[in-house]
Amino acid sequence: MGRRSRQRGQVDKLEAPTTDYASADGERVLTLRGALSPKSRAEYTRASDPAQARAAANVEDVRARAIEFLFERLVARWVVNEVPTEGAKPLLARYRAATRDERTWITDVLREHCVEWFPDVKVP
Repeated sequence: MGRRSRQRGQVDKLEAPTTDYASADGERVLTLRGALSPKSRAEYTRASDPAQARAAANVEDVRARAIEFLFERLVARWVVNEVPTEGAKPLLARYRAATRDERTWITDVLREHCVEWFPDVKVP
């Protein structure tokens, strides 16, 4: 089988639409995906339910995990002071190192995005 034959069977990969959210000071831009699979929605429901949390987890732990879960699934890119971060692992590492103000801003952006794109997903 030649190279052309192998390439004929390939289908263009679909990409979810994205939306950019800039902070008021313009120093941060968060790019969020506009798609969340049914399986991810079900996993989020379990992750955000305090009744299904492990015994040692308190309400704040469940809230933090729910927000981190949405961050992992929805954030495609994060630019801070013109320094872009992309890719799942680097984005999660940057989120975990974020300041309290950055995390508050991210939570607000996730809430705004979910109200518009996923009305059934409630952000704590």
